[in-house]
Amino acid sequence: MSTTTASPAVLVDHRWALEHLADPAVRFVEVDVDTTSYGKGHLPGAVAFNWTSQLQDPIRRDILSREQFEALASAAGITENTTVVLYGDNNNWFAAYGFWLFQLYGHRDVRLLDGGRKKWELEKLALTTDRPDVKPTTYRSRGTVAGLRALRADVEAGLGDAGRALVDVRSPQEFTGELLAPPGLTETAQRAGHIPGAVSVPWVQAVREDGTFKSLDELRTLYGSKGVTPERDVVAYCRIGERSSHTWYVLRHLLGYPRVRNYDGSWTEWGSSIGLPIENPTAKVPDTSEVCA
Repeated sequence: MSTTTASPAVLVDHRWALEHLADPAVRFVEVDVDTTSYGKGHLPGAVAFNWTSQLQDPIRRDILSREQFEALASAAGITENTTVVLYGDNNNWFAAYGFWLFQLYGHRDVRLLDGGRKKWELEKLALTTDRPDVKPTTYRSRGTVAGLRALRADVEAGLGDAGRALVDVRSPQEFTGELLAPPGLTETAQRAGHIPGAVSVPWVQAVREDGTFKSLDELRTLYGSKGVTPERDVVAYCRIGERSSHTWYVLRHLLGYPRVRNYDGSWTEWGSSIGLPIENPTAKVPDTSEVCA
C-alpha cells in the first residue's frame, strides 16, 4: 500500500525511480548516515552528498550558506529546473535533511524516494559502484524561504504557548534523559533531557518495517494522539536536525500541516546553552553528604 500525500509531487516510489534513472531532467542524490554506503553500491546515475563535510558549514555550527549550497548543487550537475530525488539509509534520515535544505533555498522540484536504500535493497533492484559523469552547472538559488526553520530564540519564545506544538522526535531514552545520543553517534550536549512542554513522538514511528511511510490515517492518528494537530504552530527537533527533518517532512508534506518548522540546532544546542530550561526526570539532586566543613 502506498502513501497518499497532501503534496503528491514530493514523494516517489521505486517504480517511478526505475522509469527515471536515465532521465536527464532528474538527479538522484544519496545522503547516508553511513557515508561509506554510496561507495558500496548506489542507484545508477546517483551522486552522493556527505552530511559530515558537505551539508554543514565546516567552521560555524550552521547550515550551508546560500553560496555554499549553490556551489554544492552546481558540482552535482543540478540546475534550477532539475527534479532532485533524495534517498538514503536509516529510512531517509539525512535524505530528509537534504530535502529540507533544498526547500529552504527555494528549489522548485525536490522529492524523497519512499523507503530509501532499505526498500530498494529489499526489492533487490540494481545498484552500481560506477560513479556518474557529471557536468557541472551554475546553480542559482531563489533565496531563503521563510517559515521552514526555527532558531533557538523562536523555540524559547514559544515556551508555554498553547498554540505551539513542540515535537521531540528522538528515542524515548533520549527524551527522558537516560541517553545523550544514540550509540555510536558523537554529537552530544552538556545535559540530557528534553525541552519543557515537548511531546515525544519518535521519528521511526512514522515508517513501516520496509522503510516506507505509513498511511495518512496512521500518521494522523499518531500525531493527533499527542496533540500535534494542523491548527497549531509545530516545531520539530531531535539531536542535530536530521531526524526532525524527517518528521518535518511528514507533517508538512504528507499530512499538509500549514505551519511546521525544523529546529535544526536541536538538543545539541539547547542542552548545551547556559540558562535554558530543560526537563529531565532522571536527573539526580546534587549529593552534599560529603562536603567538607
